Amino acid sequence: MMLDRRFSVAPMMECTDRFYRFFARLLSKRALLYTEMIVTGAALRGDRERLLGFDAAEHPVALQLGGSDPAEMVACARLAEDLGYDEVNINCGCPSDRVLAGRFGACLMAEPETVAACVAAMRGATSLPVTVKTRIGIDARDSYEHLVDFVRQVAEAGCGVFAIHARKAWLQGLSPKENREIPPLDYDTVHRLKADFPRLAIVLNGGMKSLDEALAHLGPGKPGDGPALDGVMIGRAAYDAPYMLAEVDRRVFGDAHPVPTRAEAVRAYLPFAERMRIAGVPMGPIAKPLIALFHGRPGGRLWRRHLSENIHRPGAGPAVLEAGLAIVAAAEAHAADLERRRGERVAA
Repeated sequence: MMLDRRFSVAPMMECTDRFYRFFARLLSKRALLYTEMIVTGAALRGDRERLLGFDAAEHPVALQLGGSDPAEMVACARLAEDLGYDEVNINCGCPSDRVLAGRFGACLMAEPETVAACVAAMRGATSLPVTVKTRIGIDARDSYEHLVDFVRQVAEAGCGVFAIHARKAWLQGLSPKENREIPPLDYDTVHRLKADFPRLAIVLNGGMKSLDEALAHLGPGKPGDGPALDGVMIGRAAYDAPYMLAEVDRRVFGDAHPVPTRAEAVRAYLPFAERMRIAGVPMGPIAKPLIALFHGRPGGRLWRRHLSENIHRPGAGPAVLEAGLAIVAAAEAHAADLERRRGERVAA
């Protein structure tokens, strides 16, 4: 299957779990979704259902792997195909101390030959697309020539898709959070890369907080002088304001299917939440992706407080979400009444 990469949600640790992905799919039928990074050892020897399980409704969905041993990466790629994932992605961008010690993530930008060996072996073992997510540089290896050398070697091994976080990473001295914010964004470098590798699919990640910002890189009016990119990948903004995804199908893909309201999306989520609770999952992780759903809306603070205070209580279930919707509905009605009265005073 040829995946449409015009819009995707970035893989994020402790964020893009199966609960977030299921809810995201209720808002967008077309966005490409990614798992959290799963290290190869955990994927092969850990709790497979907890780490790798996903619902059929999540398609298209990609598995992101952290690793550098070709044999283990091959085993994980085969596992991804057996489980029904649509893509397997190699993490070459995460800058935490943990990934440095484990020889995966951003430190692999200094080892293009290792990444190339993994790609070649995985491509030979699976029919799934094998893609790479990376930075524009690390530490002192931050010249454009370093980036080109990395992309060239990995592409020659069979990788045709690169998701590029448009910041370098400092492997020493900055935390993962600081590495998402402090190194300056350089979108022009990513556009330049597309110009130099026109046959590769280049997807931009990093810093985009709205669809307007993201869409500028896909067509006329794009920043810099480089060509339009093949896709955009939004991370934190799509988690902190998940309802952003409700506009993706129409604005990115030209798909005019009806868009659910926030409340309709929550109600559509309830059967899944109940299945997960019956399977023994606590309500906390089930409800976590919905906490920011009503941010900036009437009742948004009440919704957030209600969930924060109740989802971790013993015996909590989907009824917590239903009660929260009632709170929001009352707040919306109150806000509408105030607006009506204000209008009447102005008219008088």
